[in-house]
Amino acid sequence: MYISNVRYDSTGRGARTNVALNQQWVAVTNDSRRAVNLNGWSLSDAAGHTFTFHHYSLGARATVRVHTGVGRDTRSDLYQDRRSQVWDKSDTAKLRNDRGRLVDQISWNQHRATGHPRQGGGRH
Repeated sequence: MYISNVRYDSTGRGARTNVALNQQWVAVTNDSRRAVNLNGWSLSDAAGHTFTFHHYSLGARATVRVHTGVGRDTRSDLYQDRRSQVWDKSDTAKLRNDRGRLVDQISWNQHRATGHPRQGGGRH
């Protein structure tokens, strides 16, 4: 399990609209050959905003995008149902398992991602 991609910082005109908020997301990828039960796992930012996965299993070799705004959850897209942005120009996304253990994290600034320890090699 690892954070495979991030789309952050909906700024400018209309940045607080639900459409803009849902253009903000963090992608989590399961690189194993088995589905992983993510019930109780969490995704958080540097400010402490936390999304907890509930009753969700990520299929083998599958990716789910966790969007900031309001929407209808599907197998490939989950929604935090927030009314304001979470992921800023300079931020860190942390993925923790159901025991609170850090599984993966990625930090970025306005120009590039930094500090990602691996591409696709994270394990739960």
